Amino acid sequence: MTDTTLRRYLEGIPGVDAVGLEQRAAGLATRSLKTSSKAMALDRVIELIDLTTLEGADTPGRVRSLVAKAITPDPSDPTCPRVAAVCVYGDLAAVAVDALGPFHAPRARAAGTSGIAVAAVATAFPSGRASLAVKLADVADAVAAGADEIDMVIDRGAFLSGRYEQVFEEIRAVKEACRRPDGEDAHLKVILEVGELVTYDNARRASWLAVLAGADFIKTSTGKVASNATLPMTLLMLEVVRDWHRLTGEQVGVKPAGGIRTSKDAIRNLVTVAETAGEEWLRPSLFRIGASSLLNDVLLQRQKARTGHYSGADYVTID
Repeated sequence: MTDTTLRRYLEGIPGVDAVGLEQRAAGLATRSLKTSSKAMALDRVIELIDLTTLEGADTPGRVRSLVAKAITPDPSDPTCPRVAAVCVYGDLAAVAVDALGPFHAPRARAAGTSGIAVAAVATAFPSGRASLAVKLADVADAVAAGADEIDMVIDRGAFLSGRYEQVFEEIRAVKEACRRPDGEDAHLKVILEVGELVTYDNARRASWLAVLAGADFIKTSTGKVASNATLPMTLLMLEVVRDWHRLTGEQVGVKPAGGIRTSKDAIRNLVTVAETAGEEWLRPSLFRIGASSLLNDVLLQRQKARTGHYSGADYVTID
């Protein structure tokens, strides 16, 4: 697809009605759930979490601790579901794969059960400022280490400068680098970093650009800037994948990440998904929540529903 074609298409997308978008998101945020529905929603939230650690001080030990929590979120309750994935830096992907053992998604599928995927951030995360060769090498290393999913960041500078073809071709090249000889290709999540795109119009154009280039998921944020996964932004991206599905029959996932810390916020996202893209999107292959601290709050809420009283924060593990 040429730059002229992309420019004509993306700049022809109608502008976002910001007031209408924010009012709809605010309306969805007021929906309440009954006790039984809330219990089911809490379990669904856990099943959709990408449990994340993306700190410069991450160690193999910290990743193994994170994996242990992903496998057994609440040791006091064997009915507690597992998370969808653990998300780490690419150089720690092999550690996560090893720590998951039989729970690693490909091994679990082979045994006829569901498992936990390993997602690795790549392409010079979080800035995205590197040559294409360096970005592709970053992806190749993570895929070779066993990553099942790659969370890439777009070059926001290129996008904001109107170099749409450059961003499009980088996404396509990264998608190609996700391929494996055995056919177990890594899925590609494209991070837009909406806080740096600033406007809803830019976020909508970037979402369409990523989908056109072959993204399996579009993701709001790295979690490393001040503004991350607001409900209006998630709603906007869900509208894009809904419209893409109506046009092509293809389904693309959405992953809000950064700033979703409470069960209430997570459930608001579930309601927004169901009311916008449809309940079919409420599964790990089409919706994820990138989070590090959210799981603890969900576990405390589940314990309250089960026992009738709130546990202290020390009843759940920090990592």
